[in-house]
Amino acid sequence: MYNRIIIAMASAFLLCLGIGPLAITHLRRLKVGQRIRAQGPQRHQVKAGTPTMGGVAIIFAFTLAALLLAPKNSFIWLALGFTLGYGFLGFWDDYLKLVHKGSLGLKAREKLLVQFALAAVLGFWIMNRPDLGTRVLLPFTGTELDLGWFYLPFVLLLVVFFTNAVNLTDGLDGLAAGTSTIAFLAYIPITLMQGRPELAVFAGAVAGACLAFLWFNSYPAQVFMGDTGSLALGGALASIAFLTKTELWLVIIGGVFILEGLSVIIQVFFFRLTGGRIFRMSPIHHHFELVGWPETQVVIRFWILGAILALLGIGIWFFS
Repeated sequence: MYNRIIIAMASAFLLCLGIGPLAITHLRRLKVGQRIRAQGPQRHQVKAGTPTMGGVAIIFAFTLAALLLAPKNSFIWLALGFTLGYGFLGFWDDYLKLVHKGSLGLKAREKLLVQFALAAVLGFWIMNRPDLGTRVLLPFTGTELDLGWFYLPFVLLLVVFFTNAVNLTDGLDGLAAGTSTIAFLAYIPITLMQGRPELAVFAGAVAGACLAFLWFNSYPAQVFMGDTGSLALGGALASIAFLTKTELWLVIIGGVFILEGLSVIIQVFFFRLTGGRIFRMSPIHHHFELVGWPETQVVIRFWILGAILALLGIGIWFFS
């Protein structure tokens, strides 16, 4: 099985690396350029016109690698289907932004409706599996808490929050791709210890594709993944965590994404309550930019934080 994981990771890496230049050329020909919000940091205005929707290369690479190498059962089909569902939602959003020539695609309520629907499918499937059920393992304690029917809203809230948090993290060159690579690598030993080799192969394939995408997405980025890639990556991480019953480990291993998402919620809540701001700008990576950190410094330090949290998550799993 270790061989399959390594081959899946290498295959996805080479596939994404190989089709990357073709995808960038094609996206430029279609004039699929990123539009930068006027409210964002002014230094980002130079990125306007950089090809986006590069997430299609990531999705193609890991999907093909997983289909060829992962053991076939209901777990891998559900993980792939859930991930592709979120990826298609992101693709449609990116496509509408292109058609309307603006930075806004689908309406927020439309995106949330589809996201909640996909999360509900995942939640109901897990709840009706006797080997999975509604129990949630608590980190540090080794004990389980049975949520019963409260498990469904738990799935809905955590999955939708997390996938959107990954989407918010995709705001600096290489930030989302690098942090995602680290998180998927962390889930390889966890999925193996859970007896889910098909999900270990899947995690390895996604990690390999993300790593290859960094070749083109590192500063200064030649292409952005867009909502196509970020929503798919969020969906992939969430599906692996829930299918291995390590739901709360997602909060630890994906802690950088959680931090990004919470920074937006805190900023909005505080602004509506007081009219002031806690951060200079949210998501929080923009705050550090405006404090004076160069973009590459923000990215690398967030990678380091992501690696620390990933190791922490693996360590807690070993001793829980």
